[in-house]
Amino acid sequence: MAANKVLKAQAREGVGKGAARELRRQGRVPAVIYGDKKPPVTVSVEYKDALKFIYAGGFKSHILDLDVDGTVHKVIPRDYQLDVVMDQPVHIDFLRVSGNSKLHVEVHVEFINEEKSPGLKRGGTLNVVRHTVELIAPANEIPEHVTVDLSGTEIGDSIHISAVTLPQGVTPAITDRDFTIATLVAPSGLKSSEAADGGAEAEETADEE
Repeated sequence: MAANKVLKAQAREGVGKGAARELRRQGRVPAVIYGDKKPPVTVSVEYKDALKFIYAGGFKSHILDLDVDGTVHKVIPRDYQLDVVMDQPVHIDFLRVSGNSKLHVEVHVEFINEEKSPGLKRGGTLNVVRHTVELIAPANEIPEHVTVDLSGTEIGDSIHISAVTLPQGVTPAITDRDFTIATLVAPSGLKSSEAADGGAEAEETADEE
């Protein structure tokens, strides 16, 4: 398993809006570490580092080693706030995790073997219903992505979560239904042709009657 990425942080004492604004003027983002039945710790991270991690993708589904002045906290980002005008991070919440923690995470869906799908070869279109899926996973076993194999899929097929092989110990967060991840739909030309054929058949039936 790949080593966790390291994000540098500094402890901070000041709290409140004034202290937060001062940190942002210094090019830092206020943050807090909480959870695991321990007191919260207020910290800050470099703005450029926060931006890089957030926009790299999968920010809220990866365990990080948050190095706070030499003390490493194993955390997962739980939430972050962006400035509504500048689209820049203004605050981050980190949740402490341990090896036996189970986490609710959102994981990217990856589609493979499109070239082995008869439906796509016939001109069908992959309609992605969910680009990410919510999972319950052990902290040390969070998958990088969920893989959907399109081999053998035909136009009209629906791919549900039950068709996806998840790692051991990982389960869907939604349990009350077998939700759809993607469907294969007919191209518009084929739909028009089928509609025309249907209309012609209806006319022939009417003439016969």
